[in-house]
Amino acid sequence: MQFPTNASAGSILLAAMDQASDRLARAFLQQLVHEERKRLKIGQRSNSYAYEDEVALDNDAVEQIVAQDEADRPETAHVPIPADLAAVAVMLARAVAAETGLVRRLRREAPVVSLATNVSDLVEPVRIVAEKCLFQPQAKIVDLAVGRAGRELTRRHAALFVCDGIGSEARPDKGNEAIRAALHVRIPIVGIAPDPMRQLPRDLTRSSEHRIALTNLDQAGLALVIEAVVGGTPSRKIDPDLLRMIDIADLPVAFRRTGTPDACIEALERIVAAKAEFLGDGPPLEVLDGYGEAKIWGLAAAADLQAYRAGRLGWEEIDHRGLLLSGPPGVGKTSFAKALAKSARVPLVVTSVAEWNASSYLSGTLQAIRKVFARARSQAPCILFIDELDGISDRAQIHGDYVQYWTQIVNLFLELLAGVDERPGVVVVAATNHPQRIDPAVKRAGRLDREIEVGKPDTTALASIFRHHLGGEILANIPTLPLALAARGMTGADVEAFVRRAKGTARRAGREVSMDDLLDEIRQGRRSLPSSVRRRVAIHEAGHAIVAHALQFGEVAHLSMYDDGGEACLEFVTDGGATLPRVEAALSCILAGRIAEEIEFGAGSIGSGNGPTSDLAKATQLARDIELRFGLGHLGNIHLEPTAGELITIPGLLPAMRDRLYRAGELARRIITDHRLALQAIARELDENGYLSRQEIEAALSGITSVSDAGMAECKLHLVEEQ
Repeated sequence: MQFPTNASAGSILLAAMDQASDRLARAFLQQLVHEERKRLKIGQRSNSYAYEDEVALDNDAVEQIVAQDEADRPETAHVPIPADLAAVAVMLARAVAAETGLVRRLRREAPVVSLATNVSDLVEPVRIVAEKCLFQPQAKIVDLAVGRAGRELTRRHAALFVCDGIGSEARPDKGNEAIRAALHVRIPIVGIAPDPMRQLPRDLTRSSEHRIALTNLDQAGLALVIEAVVGGTPSRKIDPDLLRMIDIADLPVAFRRTGTPDACIEALERIVAAKAEFLGDGPPLEVLDGYGEAKIWGLAAAADLQAYRAGRLGWEEIDHRGLLLSGPPGVGKTSFAKALAKSARVPLVVTSVAEWNASSYLSGTLQAIRKVFARARSQAPCILFIDELDGISDRAQIHGDYVQYWTQIVNLFLELLAGVDERPGVVVVAATNHPQRIDPAVKRAGRLDREIEVGKPDTTALASIFRHHLGGEILANIPTLPLALAARGMTGADVEAFVRRAKGTARRAGREVSMDDLLDEIRQGRRSLPSSVRRRVAIHEAGHAIVAHALQFGEVAHLSMYDDGGEACLEFVTDGGATLPRVEAALSCILAGRIAEEIEFGAGSIGSGNGPTSDLAKATQLARDIELRFGLGHLGNIHLEPTAGELITIPGLLPAMRDRLYRAGELARRIITDHRLALQAIARELDENGYLSRQEIEAALSGITSVSDAGMAECKLHLVEEQ
């Protein structure tokens, strides 16, 4: 195949750059091998001298064998390098090689370089490699961050300024005197820190001619590390998804007991896969229920991340970059993040504000925040999940001695959150139980600019959650709907606990889990409704459904029966365009449950008016609003806010409300009376099953004729004539 001229030139240039970086990486590794040989020889001599002080070497035959073996070992035998140092050497060599002429300048001139390690854990190994590899062999290397070395420098020195970013000295206003002294002598200076601009002396970063950062290990880099550790290169590559998740700390653990290159790859895959949340046993987002709008957002984000990984979509084109999940405890906010990562097939980086604040010092907290964002950048594309976000205070609510402390934390978090272009591929999902406590700046455009509340799961979602936790073997052919109905108002975390405790009960009894085990855990001694009351509740809820359908007032999503009552879930939208007939239809729907009881049993129950959220309370409030807020009552165009005693002090208000409620109730009565057989059939099915879905309700109501606004007006005229 013939490539275009410019593409061929680009490929050749990239190949040349790769060869140059690998050449320098091999040179760094060779230098570390040389240093390791010297260390081993010195160690052997010092150990022998120390041993001779205690016991004569001639008296220990085993030691003589070991000493002879070491003496006979050829110089060409492979000397392993510590895996973490080897990895850092490769990463540092590639960062230096990417800057044209930098390696020569470090050996021949006096450049000023700032090096970002991104995480504090790499600062010390980078210092070791820098001391051994960056400068001329005869150079005297000093750390300007330690002592008063800046006043004793000569042209024979090379200077480091090493800062792990944790201590109180990690500030741009510290260490500048030593830097100025080194600049005056004109020696090479290399500053090493996780975040040089915030942690190195200001004079160093201002004078830096080269700003470099450690690169991630790629397949070729990992092969170099393995070769340095075990003396050979692997015959296969590691999974690219796992490669992005490797931490330097994983390498010594993985390579500790391996003797061949391929064994290194296998051990590394096991260790990294064990910590990969997205490769776990949890379900993907596609099969989870109860997340509503959050699930829609998550599936879109997962699709975008997959397209981004495949190169079909640029980061600047992705609009699902940040999400704030709010909701009560136990609704599955953490499970959502895990499922999202699994659906997107990307790593999940998990942290929390409590984890950030575990440090005793402000600098430690700030470094923890930087570290987790750096970790997410190194594993991108990925999901960064931040739990307990309300732990970062709203700056407007901070007072007293801690204003400066918390302000720095909030400002750093906002800065890292806003830098979406500096963290390509990192989708941030944060969770909170108290969204009102979060600084408004966190929710601004470009940060966590989408907030979705995750409520407690409905009946259908609870049934699915029960099935997930029960698996495919426990109660496999038994529907979980009765469990969901009994667990109304519970969360996914509650369901997990119910199932776990029921399994424990069955295990101790030496039998399989039964439905009664689960219901006992859910109810905790709570009794279900008596059959007579349950029948009344079923009639009540069926009445709501029939009138809502006849008056075309929204849609009935479902009818449910619970241990303590029932529910008719009506989906409707009331906006500024609603007219009086629509509002009166709402009144009839609200009163329909009590009217159905009166028709079927001869009297209504007190349940319709039991509490401020009861049917009668809602209907009374709506009738009052018609008269005093909506301008649709006998007082005409008027709007009054609620005041104490208004039902008594405003002439004619109470009779007007009573008449309106009466007419709405009578309209419901006529509809239910005309369709009493349907009422009884729906109630009977609801009583038996405990739940009717939208489709089942629509099928049962298919024979009921809808009442138009004109029909409602005619009906109301007949009612007035009857009165």
